[in-house]
Amino acid sequence: MSTSRATVLIIEDDPQIQRFLTAALESHDYEPVSADNGADGLRLATTRQPDVVIVDLGLPDMSGLEVIKRLREWFQRPIIVLSARSQESDKVGALDIGADDYLTKPFGVAELLARMRVAMRHRVGGESQPRVEIGMLVIDLSARRVMRGDQEIHLTPIEYKLLAALIQHRGKVLTHRQLLREVWGAAHVESPQYLRIYMRSLRQKIEDDPARPRHLLTEIGVGYRLSDAQP
Repeated sequence: MSTSRATVLIIEDDPQIQRFLTAALESHDYEPVSADNGADGLRLATTRQPDVVIVDLGLPDMSGLEVIKRLREWFQRPIIVLSARSQESDKVGALDIGADDYLTKPFGVAELLARMRVAMRHRVGGESQPRVEIGMLVIDLSARRVMRGDQEIHLTPIEYKLLAALIQHRGKVLTHRQLLREVWGAAHVESPQYLRIYMRSLRQKIEDDPARPRHLLTEIGVGYRLSDAQP
C-alpha cells in the first residue's frame, strides 16, 4: 500500500493536539479525519474505513480501551495509542486488547509517522508470507529455516516458535503475556522467566551484537518488538 492519501482517523479530545496532528499528517500526504469522543470515532471508523486509527485513552464519553475493544470486533487495520498515560499497566492493557503500538505524550512526529508506516506495512503484508527478509536474515516459514547469507542458523523448536510469533506480528509490540500464550500456552502466561531465557538465546543466534540488538527489541516492562529497520 502507498501511504499517499491514506486515511488516518484521529480520536482525540484535546483540540490543540488534534489540530497539530491534522496539520502534521496533511503535510505528509495523509488524509486525516477527527473525532473528539469515542462514539463519534467509532462512527467515523465505520463510515470512512480508515487505514490507521490514532486514539487517546482519556476520552470524555468512554475509555480509549473500550474504543479499541469495540474496533477490534471488526477492524483489522492498525490502531496506535497516543496517550499521556505512561504507566506500564496502561501500555500493557492497550496492547493486550488489540492496539498495535503505544506512544506517550509528548511525542515526536517523525517517530509517530515511522510507527504508522511499520504498522500499515505489516498489517497489509498479512500472515501468509512464506519467506521473510529482516536485515541479513532470511526466514523461510514454510521450510522452518533461518539463514544469514549462506549460513543456516539452527534454532530449537521453542526458539523458532518465538521467532515465528514475532515475525507474524513484526513491527507490533507484543506483551509478555501475548508471547507466553502464543509460544508456551495459556497455562504459562505468568512465567516470564521462560521468555527472558529464550529471548536471550535467540538474540545470541541472530543478532550481530546481542548486547545492542537491532531486530529483537525490548519495550521495557511491556514486551518485545521485532524490527526490520535497517541501520
